[in-house]
Amino acid sequence: MAVFITGGAGFIGSHTCVEMLEAGYEIVVADNYSNSSAESLERVKKITGKDFPYYECDIRDKEGLARIFDAHKIDAVIHFAGLKAVGESVAKPLEYYDNNIGGTIALLEVMREKNVKTIVFSSSATVYGSENPVPFKEDMKTGGTTNPYGTTKYMIEIILQDLCKADPEWSVSLLRYFNPIGAHESGLIGEAPNGIPNNLMPYIAQVAVGKREKLSVFGNDYNTPDGTGVRDYIHVVDLAKGHVKAVARAVSVKGCEVFNLGTGHGVSVLELVNAFKEANGIEIPYVIAPRRPGDIDNSYADVTKAWEILGWKTEKTIVDACRDTWRWQSGNPDGYGN
Repeated sequence: MAVFITGGAGFIGSHTCVEMLEAGYEIVVADNYSNSSAESLERVKKITGKDFPYYECDIRDKEGLARIFDAHKIDAVIHFAGLKAVGESVAKPLEYYDNNIGGTIALLEVMREKNVKTIVFSSSATVYGSENPVPFKEDMKTGGTTNPYGTTKYMIEIILQDLCKADPEWSVSLLRYFNPIGAHESGLIGEAPNGIPNNLMPYIAQVAVGKREKLSVFGNDYNTPDGTGVRDYIHVVDLAKGHVKAVARAVSVKGCEVFNLGTGHGVSVLELVNAFKEANGIEIPYVIAPRRPGDIDNSYADVTKAWEILGWKTEKTIVDACRDTWRWQSGNPDGYGN
């Protein structure tokens, strides 16, 4: 069966392309390369030894999407495409609502027209907002999001849930990611943000490789053991394998299901910095900076449901992720070089 992957050239997308191909699926990829590179897809081909078609297409371009669906017999969709930086979303809310929500509606309309009604959606732990106690569980109340990025994920979840209520032929899997880090063990693909990284691990890696002078730790007065924010950092390869499990289930189960994809353990910013040193023997100089708007104290998952229903759980450690990140970054100091 063929799976259409939007945003497949991105960090999580490219790793999921590898795991889907390794699991025997055919894939078709679309990306507008706004924060990614087509080179990542060429490297996916090198890692797997398998070929696949990919297109430069924005998910808001319904005509472009329709042409892709007409050219291939697509059975399911994994939807990654979207803007994803919390801080940037606070500064640019209109761009986030237009791209993430408008693009998803365009994609769903084309899927409906082409009678493709199976979708795995790249959601986020940010939908749990700031009021729920950790660990976050799938049946907790969502909403009360603290930034426009999280709000777009929350709204898209509602759209997909309403779609399932209106048409029981739809199969929807909402995957609530925690904090993906790491890289493929080959060192060929990894996180390569344009400009200054918005996420912690690629910033640490760029400090380590000499591209940045020091790390800014945003806030040291959170209600956490060392005062820095606690997150559930999941190796991107483990996360990618979760999509393989989710697609296998979604094609056979109608309706809407929600799964957390995380490790179930919280790690602070300073603990991650120390893990990077442990894994690679590199000191990361840092300074304490003011809190960023939209950040919360603690975020980590209850992952019981993913194990019980999908048979999925993480296998890699934080140290594995730090080691793999450095293998990628040291071998590709300028990312994909474009």
